[in-house]
Amino acid sequence: MNMISETIKYIGVDDLDIDLFESQYVVPEGMSYNSYLIDDEKIAVLDTADRRKGEEWKANLKAALNGRQPDYLVAHHMEPDHAALIAEMLETYPGLQLVCSAQAVKMLPNFFEGLNFEGRVMTVKEGDKLQLGQHTLQFISAAMVHWPEVIMSYDTKDKVLFSADGFGKFGALVNERLRVGDGTSGMTDDWACEARRYYFNICGKYGTQVQSVVKKMAAIDVQTICPLHGPVLKGEALAEAVKLYDIWSKYEPESEGILIAYASIHGGTAAAAERLGEILRQKGAAKIVVSDLSRDDMAEVIEDAFRYPTVVVAASSYDAGVFPVMHDFLYHLQIKNYQRRRFGIVENGSWMPTAGKVMRSMIEGLKDCEIVEPMVTIRSRMKAADEAQLEQLAESLMAK
Repeated sequence: MNMISETIKYIGVDDLDIDLFESQYVVPEGMSYNSYLIDDEKIAVLDTADRRKGEEWKANLKAALNGRQPDYLVAHHMEPDHAALIAEMLETYPGLQLVCSAQAVKMLPNFFEGLNFEGRVMTVKEGDKLQLGQHTLQFISAAMVHWPEVIMSYDTKDKVLFSADGFGKFGALVNERLRVGDGTSGMTDDWACEARRYYFNICGKYGTQVQSVVKKMAAIDVQTICPLHGPVLKGEALAEAVKLYDIWSKYEPESEGILIAYASIHGGTAAAAERLGEILRQKGAAKIVVSDLSRDDMAEVIEDAFRYPTVVVAASSYDAGVFPVMHDFLYHLQIKNYQRRRFGIVENGSWMPTAGKVMRSMIEGLKDCEIVEPMVTIRSRMKAADEAQLEQLAESLMAK
């Protein structure tokens, strides 16, 4: 059994069978549903798991209890991948108290119709404490990271933050080199990549709320972070994760570079996007990422859009508008509260280009985003004059 400390046990499970997390994010390395148990005078179970892996999770719980009865079930987050087994826990252990936020109490009937929670729920808020013996859990409000009922808890004895969905990542723990980051190899490029894709697509809209949590963390001595997905973080791994969360939640670019995201029907727009990438590399751009919105993972392109300060959108006109995958990309940016970036625009149209107008309108609806001129218009296939326009756009992008 994996131990976080002498008295905190990991009882979570891996899901290697899932194809799409939340029915939209590809997870080729699977997913972990993390859960923990504090073994003290009073036993606290911290979150359950997705029903998909319910039997495996209950076996882990039984082994960790070693014949004892749990006193508390702390529900940090009501999403079904963490809270699906609440009803079974209350039915199995008659003396168990459910600990959650007031907002979570309101949500309970949504998921567990007809279950009587009277006398079984302890409501907690910011600053409240739960005494377990040597361990004390201090609760931290984390509303809208990324649901309104979310709380985190801090174990004052072992200096552990149970961070709900915060500091999570895609991927099962069996695929991690270390289940518990020790500051040497616990933070890998793979961790940051999948943590970044996870953050911007799931929590990215709520930067202000994440900033609030980051500031609260600065006031306490957090030596271990136990998230609901992904590896436990300690040492340098923890410090780097907090640093990245601070950058991400401020909507600041993390790395120098330019993302070129294109939506091409017959290849003409793709050729223009690739050529613009070549021109920018020749001019010394630090990093160029060219993504095909029709074929590449949309969540990864969203991740790159947040990672870099500059985005070029290149799209074909379609039905007097823009090719749908480009509309979908810009819509994703809108709903994720995307802001403080620069855009270049390349449109294509065989007889009446309309893509540029639509893309410009959607970008203008984003907060503090600048459009770098000129907008480039090509007709079906690139020609010599189009090459000159791409050169001019590249100059403008590099000049800033």
